[in-house]
Amino acid sequence: MRKIFPLTQEGRHPDRVLDAVKHDIRKYIKRERRRALPEGVDFLDFDCRIGASKEAAEVVHLAALIGQLDVLACDGAAQAYVEVLAKPGVRRPRPAGASAADDHPAQSSDAPDDPASDAPTSTD
Repeated sequence: MRKIFPLTQEGRHPDRVLDAVKHDIRKYIKRERRRALPEGVDFLDFDCRIGASKEAAEVVHLAALIGQLDVLACDGAAQAYVEVLAKPGVRRPRPAGASAADDHPAQSSDAPDDPASDAPTSTD
């Protein structure tokens, strides 16, 4: 989707116009994610750009797209150029010997591993 959204409309509150633009963007992303994946593809990834015009558009992560739209609206832009393009994504296998805990530790290294050891003990 490559589209220029007006952020102001005669007779409508700017917040409602912004909500409608966000709804259109989310609806497009949901529609793309429902499509059947081609063979050899694990998920759909999205290339996103946003700006006041096509020339001023900057590359942003999908998770930051709506936040950047809010920033544009707060800056008083009359329109927003939004580009969301789906691309195939393939998961890379973990290197040998690596585990999920190595990527995302659940707790800090100085915390005890046994949660029961944190419980207070009564010495009656």
